[in-house]
Formats: sequence, C-alpha cells, structure tokens
Amino acid sequence: MGTVATALISGLGDGAVYALIAVSFVVIFRATGVLNFAQPGLLILGTYFTSVLAVDRGLPFWVAVVLAVLVVAVISVGIERVAIRPMVGRPIFATALVTVGLFTILLVLAFRLFAARARTINDPWQLDQTCLIQGDPVCSVVLSHSDAGKIAVTAVVLTALGLWLSRSRVGLAMRATALDQEAAMAQGINVGRMFSLAWAVGGGLAALGGVLLAANGSVVQANDALFALVALPALILGGIDSFRGAVIGGLAIGLLSGLVRAYQPIHAPWLGPNFENVAPYLVMILVLLIRPYGLFGTKEVQRV
Repeated sequence: MGTVATALISGLGDGAVYALIAVSFVVIFRATGVLNFAQPGLLILGTYFTSVLAVDRGLPFWVAVVLAVLVVAVISVGIERVAIRPMVGRPIFATALVTVGLFTILLVLAFRLFAARARTINDPWQLDQTCLIQGDPVCSVVLSHSDAGKIAVTAVVLTALGLWLSRSRVGLAMRATALDQEAAMAQGINVGRMFSLAWAVGGGLAALGGVLLAANGSVVQANDALFALVALPALILGGIDSFRGAVIGGLAIGLLSGLVRAYQPIHAPWLGPNFENVAPYLVMILVLLIRPYGLFGTKEVQRV
C-alpha cells in the first residue's frame, strides 16, 4: 500500500510537468494550427537561462525563473515572426518540418551559448521529504517536496492561464482566433498579434516545464531537451487540441510512469531498465490505433 501511494505521488509530480508542457503545445496548435516540434529546444533554453541567472549571477531562484521564462517567450515570438509567419498558407507538414529544423537550431544555440557542459539550477526544495504515513520501522508513504512543488506551481499557472483565456479581452480574442481566423479578423482582432502571443505563452510554459523537471539538484545537459517529447503521449492521449485533455493526459502518463517505475523492476525485470520511459509511447501507439483524436480531441483535427 505504501509503495503504491508513494509511486502515485511521484507520478503526479511528473505528470503535472508533462501536463504543463502538453498545454504549451496545445496553446500554439489551437491558435496557429502548428504542432511545434521546437518546444524541447525552448524547454532547455529556459533551463539553461535559469541556471545562469540563479547559479552564475546569484539571483534568487524564482526571480531567475521569471526572467528566464520572459527571455524564452521573447525568443519564441521571434521564431514565430521569422520562421513560422512566412509559412502561412503552406502545407501543414512543411510547417511541421520547419519546427523540426528549429529544434536542431535551438539545440546548437544552447551548446554554443552555454559551452555544452552539464549545469544545475539548484534545488529550491532542498531534497526535503515529509513522511505522510509512518510505518514500522520506516516511513511507508513519503511526500517529496519537489513533487509537491511541481504540482502546486503547475496548478497555479494553469488555473491563472485558464482564467485569463476565459475572462480577459485578450484571452477571448485568442480563443476567437483559434475558432475562426477570418471571423476574428472581421471583428477587428489583430490575428497576427494573437499568433505571436500564443507563441510567447507556449514558449514560456515550455521553459517553466524544463525548470520544474530540473529543480531537484540534478545536473542538466542539452540532450535533456528530449524529455519534452514525453509530453507527446500525453498530448495524443488527451487530444491534440484540448486544454483539458492535455492536463488529464499529462497526469495519466505521469501516474503510469510512476507505477511502472515502482513495479516493473520487481515483476517484469525482463523488460529491461528504464522501461518507464518506454511505457508512455506504447500508450501513444495504442491510442493512435484505437482513438486517433484522443479522449477529448476534435475528430476533424488534421495530424502531421
């Protein structure tokens, strides 16, 4: 029982970050119709900028995080204006391939800017843990403060994003643009500005997701950007154009990974080490075969 509870708590922590990254994909896709494969590059840039500001410059951790998220949001807007805006009206697969190329460019940029060495962003939670249920003789259910932090930060950010999209004038303009760009233009909405804003929000969320993944005292390398791709199974499971689906899909994939990490080495060691990293993609393939538009996605959505 204790092992199950601890695995579920750990899985929820990871799942919260997967949900955050999956929402970053959805924000851009809903507004522009582009599945941005460059998100992992923005994620690692956000992590590296936080490391420079918090470790090298000595800024308070959360100040460094906010500044890094803003920097990555500006970079994301620049990418949209320079590389994506000229692709309007072109085939979707061509735009998707452009974002794949951008991912490679961002990784090279990360190597050049940060000397391709492993970095740390410190641990705001100091690896602390709280015993929720005391066993005999050791604690049976443990709550890691880093997992609690991931869940709390994600909940606050996604709640604020949801309120902003549903109640602010700019948020409503973004939703109108996502639903029908021509109708939005007819109502006087600056569609191009909404595109840029969507990319800024998506880039900022990806950067924050990278920071949360790395904020446990471990070292980070540029290749860790590939962790962002774990959000793809969450995206496919929930539905590629659904905010609610991205959140539920992220949490579900996180819980699955947590349980597999706890029990697979005991009951199915023949599957090999780190099988928890493979399980989400098996789910993704299964979902694509049975329900390609996911649990909450739109059936008419076009995939690339």
